[in-house]
Amino acid sequence: MPRIPFWAQILLGLVLGVLLGWVARNGDISWLGTALTRTGEIFVQLLKLAVAPLVFFAIMVSITNLRNVHNAARLATRTLLWFMATSLIAVAIGLFIGLITNPGSGTGISAGDAAEPEESVSWLDFLTGIVPTDIITPFTELQVLQIVFMAAVVGVAALKLGEKAAPLLAVGEAVLALLQKALWWIIRLAPIGTIGLIGTAIKDYGWDLIGEYATFTADVYIGCAVVLFGVYPLLLATVAKVNPLQFFRGAWPAIQLAFVSRSSVGTMPLTQKVTERLGVPREYAAFAVPFGSTTKMDGCASVYPAIAAVFIGEFYGVSLGLREYLLIVFVSVIGSAATAGLTGATVMLTLTLSTLGLPLAGVGLLLAIDPVLDMVRTATNVAGQAVIPVLVSARERILDRDKYDRARSIDVDTFDPEPQPTAAAV
Repeated sequence: MPRIPFWAQILLGLVLGVLLGWVARNGDISWLGTALTRTGEIFVQLLKLAVAPLVFFAIMVSITNLRNVHNAARLATRTLLWFMATSLIAVAIGLFIGLITNPGSGTGISAGDAAEPEESVSWLDFLTGIVPTDIITPFTELQVLQIVFMAAVVGVAALKLGEKAAPLLAVGEAVLALLQKALWWIIRLAPIGTIGLIGTAIKDYGWDLIGEYATFTADVYIGCAVVLFGVYPLLLATVAKVNPLQFFRGAWPAIQLAFVSRSSVGTMPLTQKVTERLGVPREYAAFAVPFGSTTKMDGCASVYPAIAAVFIGEFYGVSLGLREYLLIVFVSVIGSAATAGLTGATVMLTLTLSTLGLPLAGVGLLLAIDPVLDMVRTATNVAGQAVIPVLVSARERILDRDKYDRARSIDVDTFDPEPQPTAAAV
């Protein structure tokens, strides 16, 4: 019997999810609705279960892997600069689309639908919240930025210690391999998780909600599509001088999984694997991809908050001027780490609104539609996390172009997420 490809399993999950969600909603079948909700919740919870240790060991190991990379400081700096440059382009696109479409006008919703978010973030909270008060709480409460901070400190300290830290690095690499293997088992459940997540969205909201937010939803999808299928291919063709279609052929499994799972961190092992298959040296990919999975968010931190800020400003009748637009750009480029690779972009949005002085209750207007938007946002995030290592590698002349040209979509059933030993330096 022929095996069903993973992409086809995901597509089948999407179709079944929509169908079952529609049946549960229109037939008022409570047990089916509960089953869909629990299925989606379990899948997301399994992903979140792996987030804290995966982020810690991935960041720590990625920093220590820089010891094998020639001109590591220059590569890290250029990676960060390209992260910021593409974020700038993405937020500009989001602002442009928002300003020409007026997404906050004629929505059919009222201020009564708004509610203050349970957790909001100011710049002071963001900056002081990076440093943990103890080493346990960040893991139990999933404070990803604090986990990244601790991992970075440990990684840099290990680099400075050299051979004395070799046992720690060996343990770290072994634990990371174990986590990636376990996470891959969870990823294999994505078709089932898709049924639950999509089915729950349709069951809870139906098509009426999308109608009320039609302009806003279209704006986010169009903005992300312009970045994903316009900006990235243009950069690949002009900066890296490679075939953009070949990039999508190799990276599509990670982009597809990101769309379904709505988690950049959960997709990280697959993102790193497709990046390596596209010719990026393993040692550099082992740094750039984990770093990008927690800080590189063109969908969640650039396109989305720009359009959302315009939406909320129009909804409340608050006029935004040049100063406010520049602040949106600043927050998107500098504060993107606030999203930290988790599902949803509420933290980033509250940071943007608090900077602009817009009502934080506006976040409540968008929470209902967030799951539908988060799929395309996360797919855009993950594509960017693979594009930048390709761009930097090409500019530094360390990209294996023959390998890039031969890259094909990963066969999920034969994919081994375990990182291979790194011996040669880039």
